[in-house]
Amino acid sequence: MKSLLCCIILSFFSSPLIAQIDFSEKNYIKNSLLSEMDTKVIDGKYENITSILIAQNGKLIFEKYYNNTSEATQHNVRSGTKTIATFLTGLAIDKGFITSEKDKIFPYLKHKKPVKNPDPRKEHITIEDLLTMSSMLEADDGNYLSRGHEERMYYIEDWTQFFIDLPIRSYPFNPPPSEQPYGRFFHYASAQAAAVSEIVETAIGKKADVFLKENLFDPLEISEYKLHYTPSGYLNTAGGSEYRSRDFLKLVQLCLQKGTWNNKQVLSKTWIEKATSPKANAREGVDYGYFLWINPFGNETKYDAYYMAGNGGNKMVVIPALNATVVITTTNYNNRNAHNYTDELLNSYIVPALEK
Repeated sequence: MKSLLCCIILSFFSSPLIAQIDFSEKNYIKNSLLSEMDTKVIDGKYENITSILIAQNGKLIFEKYYNNTSEATQHNVRSGTKTIATFLTGLAIDKGFITSEKDKIFPYLKHKKPVKNPDPRKEHITIEDLLTMSSMLEADDGNYLSRGHEERMYYIEDWTQFFIDLPIRSYPFNPPPSEQPYGRFFHYASAQAAAVSEIVETAIGKKADVFLKENLFDPLEISEYKLHYTPSGYLNTAGGSEYRSRDFLKLVQLCLQKGTWNNKQVLSKTWIEKATSPKANAREGVDYGYFLWINPFGNETKYDAYYMAGNGGNKMVVIPALNATVVITTTNYNNRNAHNYTDELLNSYIVPALEK
């Protein structure tokens, strides 16, 4: 794997500074690997792919839609939109509504307190604990026996109350956080992501969707989307909101450009760097930032990458060393091979094509 430092240096010296992606200019490239990939997707080797977009050096070099979708289609990438909570939190910090991601959550949830399983240790939960899927509460979407499993949350009207009422977790089969990489115990749980919107909305004093539109969507000219909400009326940052593929590409391109868009600092460089650096170890070879997955892609050469990801193999990827962003959307929900399909597209076709 190339080191992060090498990635940054290579990206800086090999590529021009980019203000945004110009979608009005077609820069599609002819590449045998991408042509082969396109044929195999059309033939159904990779099931239910709905779009693949690739940008490099700020130019859209590949854009194809499949399975009765088009440029106008709004894609539900499920948990891929958890990362919207990362943008939301960063904007609230940048504008002074939240002091830091290190802040405790309950000063922003003064209207709530744990009713079930009260424990003074809960007072120490931070916003960063939620962003990194590593709070002390017993919530795990990978374990159907978990009290905080998302399927239990969906039947409760108040998702944040559901979360803060969970008991403190124990570590009978795993090392505790102090013995884990980065000092955190990663446990993927939508309940952690869902709580962020209410925390931020309380801090900013206005609806989160309005705040996002003013400070993120409007600067990026994202206008066609469908937001989902919790039963209590908060923006659903657990996932599910729907955007066009080009708009997903804008979001990851914003990260590649360290928060700048059209010569404006939309989100601070400091926040982007925090969000995209490892904060917890999800599993062997895969780390986690702030609702972003971190691991390398490639065939013979592996390149460090970070990405939004959701059920079905949906991935919106940044590869800094190649100055590239990639969007792959699918409707391959709950297929055990779904992420293997999109990983193979990245490793065997997209990354090797970008190297040339």
